[in-house]
Amino acid sequence: MNLASLLSQMNVGAARQTITIPPSWHQGRTAYGGLSAALAYQAARNLDAELPPLISAQISFAGPLAGEVEIAASVLRRGRNTAFIRSDIISGADTGLSGCFVFMNRRTSHLDYEGLTRPDFPPIPPPENIRSGPREFFTGHMQYPGNRLDLGLEQSRLANWHRIAERDGLDPVAELICIGDALPPSAMGLMREKGMVSSMNWQLNILTDTPATKDGWWFLDSQTHHAAHGASSQYMTVWNSAGDPVMTGMQSVAIFA
Repeated sequence: MNLASLLSQMNVGAARQTITIPPSWHQGRTAYGGLSAALAYQAARNLDAELPPLISAQISFAGPLAGEVEIAASVLRRGRNTAFIRSDIISGADTGLSGCFVFMNRRTSHLDYEGLTRPDFPPIPPPENIRSGPREFFTGHMQYPGNRLDLGLEQSRLANWHRIAERDGLDPVAELICIGDALPPSAMGLMREKGMVSSMNWQLNILTDTPATKDGWWFLDSQTHHAAHGASSQYMTVWNSAGDPVMTGMQSVAIFA
């Protein structure tokens, strides 16, 4: 089941609803974090048709999510320009994800500044260099060039083009959130041997009301700036095909190696 089909099952205006996450969206014993975050966003978005655009979100991955889950959304505060919506995903008796989504109308401001350093973008991959992961893993829903991760290179940065294979009918923000977590945690680029990792917290900021790119390709860039004592901290940026930044983020990742 593709992302658009999953999101279309969610009821508009429902404060609580149940949905089944198919095994093809799993990564190990839990659902892929980008999918879980997109489901939580959609539940928040559906709560009120008059919400302004999403500008920011804080997402905690508290536990595993798989199979049938319950999604609950509630308004924390609704002001004239800004709405804070809480969205939780519950599996069994435990909350596996808790998110706060901030929707805000853009305001006129004298500030117009961008301090992001643009990377050297490799070419968008040609058709003969596009691959997907196994069908029983979430990367089976995605396309990308080459390997997503090579161990032993001792590099703190991972960056690559990714896109969702089936994109028709997708909310562009839900698509961006889902693809934004697709890279392995960049601390894995520092590993000399295999080890388990798990994202714990994700802060993301949407830089445009209308994210768009050519043929679904997004350039994902993740850089570890600290890794020690079983945890890492990484900065993340998503760029579109024109080289414009569309989302920034930061994650805390548990390291079991």
